[in-house]
Amino acid sequence: MKQEGKKEQVRNMFNSIAGKYDFLNHFLSMGIDIYWRNQLVRRLKKNHPNQILDIATGTGDLAITISKAIPDATIIGADISENMLEVGKQKIKKKNLEDKINMELGDSEKLKYNDGFFDAVTVAFGVRNYEDLDKGLKEMNRVTKVNGSVNILEFSKPTVFPVKQIYNFYFSSILPLLGKSVSKDDAAYTYLPESVQKFPDGSDFLSHLSNAGYQDVKQIKFTFGICSLYIGKKA
Repeated sequence: MKQEGKKEQVRNMFNSIAGKYDFLNHFLSMGIDIYWRNQLVRRLKKNHPNQILDIATGTGDLAITISKAIPDATIIGADISENMLEVGKQKIKKKNLEDKINMELGDSEKLKYNDGFFDAVTVAFGVRNYEDLDKGLKEMNRVTKVNGSVNILEFSKPTVFPVKQIYNFYFSSILPLLGKSVSKDDAAYTYLPESVQKFPDGSDFLSHLSNAGYQDVKQIKFTFGICSLYIGKKA
């Protein structure tokens, strides 16, 4: 995917696969994505946040998981894909969480919320889709309260043999074929491994978080380094 017009390409791609996204997400990750989200929420819960912004919320899986774990929290789920949001709204309605979660169309690089409004900002597998990563992270910092936190789940690149080799083979060869067979979208699951490879994970991403204004940044690796949770605090 070319950098020019990436935002629009991402929007169109996710609009096209919205109906199959949840199934593919859990199927292609063998359900491990649920465990990863739960790990984020377990740590988030310790801070007792009341106002939470979930960016690149997609169909709302993370927002729903947060709401179940922190029932007093008010959550806004923002995404650029109208179709993904619509799927999410239906899920939230079925779970009777409409008074807890509000799904809104939103651009990560031009957030419409006031400075210091949220106790916590979360993103699950979305920051690698930002057209301008640093601009998006700075916007997240802007809307975070002092002493608030950022909590980001993202794929990372394992380095240990043979996990690295198996992971690379699955991501580059198997996943695109499985994704295409179900979604009928050629680009979506070819884009996924490409975007993961280009993403500045590990210490590189921690530097981006620090440059955006977050402090005490850290990385927690899950499942042999396939996924990482990045945490930072706004001081």
